[in-house]
Amino acid sequence: MAETPLSDLEAILLVGGRGTRLRPLTLGTPKPLLPTAGVPFLAHQLARARSFGVGRIVFATSYRAEMFSEAFGDGSAFGLSIEYMTEETPLGTGGAIRNAAEALTCGPDAPVLVLNGDILSGHDIGDQVARHVSRGAAVTLHLTEVEDPSRFGCVPTDAEDRVTAFLEKTPNPVTNLINAGCYVFTRSVIDAIPEGRVVSVERETFPGLIEDGALVLGYADASYWLDVGTPAAFVKGSRDLVLGRLASPALPGPPGDLLALPGATVSPEAKVSGGSVVGAHAVVEAGARITGSVLGDGCVVHADAEVVDSVVGAGARVASGTVLRDVVIGDGAVVGAGNELLAGSRVWPGVVLPECAVRFSSDV
Repeated sequence: MAETPLSDLEAILLVGGRGTRLRPLTLGTPKPLLPTAGVPFLAHQLARARSFGVGRIVFATSYRAEMFSEAFGDGSAFGLSIEYMTEETPLGTGGAIRNAAEALTCGPDAPVLVLNGDILSGHDIGDQVARHVSRGAAVTLHLTEVEDPSRFGCVPTDAEDRVTAFLEKTPNPVTNLINAGCYVFTRSVIDAIPEGRVVSVERETFPGLIEDGALVLGYADASYWLDVGTPAAFVKGSRDLVLGRLASPALPGPPGDLLALPGATVSPEAKVSGGSVVGAHAVVEAGARITGSVLGDGCVVHADAEVVDSVVGAGARVASGTVLRDVVIGDGAVVGAGNELLAGSRVWPGVVLPECAVRFSSDV
């Protein structure tokens, strides 16, 4: 296989999912566009890809497809060229990759990077591509080690890093190495995926390649990795980016305890820390305590409220004395004074909770 300079590398970005686990945040916004550490989530992926020399990216879209082109246009703001390919009906991971490949310009022997639009990763993309090219692999999968691999695709490898099986979400994993959602395909392998029908790379393409004796490599490393598919993980991802635990060229400010966007007002008597984001024109009043949370544009957290590891949507209002821990407040919702919401509570957009409507402990 001829070596390809990274500056010529093309990528496919899978952003077609509906993000149901993140509702109500994704009712009107695709998961990859949710504000994360001050910018749309995908801005971090695009900036990282560009930093490794990727020059052209094809978005594989489906749910609210038009919002992606509205957000990123032709990609010039990131130094990229972006094309958009939309699935009229969802085609699965393999079908989406095959559909997006129609917009690729590279030859059959070229490596093609495939990224998932809900993953934060600090791994060395350039090294993964170089390993793929030097070994002449059909596909090279980024692998990462997790404590509970049963929730992910379990991927055992041999001493030569060759993938020996692809065990999608098995209850009895044979290794802690999982599919981390970043692949390098040889273009001709993508072209062999059946066109116009639902295909899962995890259940069909990868196992089929292994069975046929093709070289499927595992690229394992121990760098930062996070699937942001749940509210708790989404908050953690934003927090880690703000704190600098994962470097991002897209972060709109220096790493630190607090990222305040333009027009935000934070009272000197408020305490905001732990990698929190205060959105544009949001207000945090005196005595409020915000820790490790994401406050949307234009929201208001009133005096003496406490918000921990939570998301407060754009234009929402959190009244005085309210306690929020590990919760999601939808856009435009109002949480009345004295409410206490804990442990995964979700308030839908526009809902108004009256004073002291919900508590998890006795009223004091």
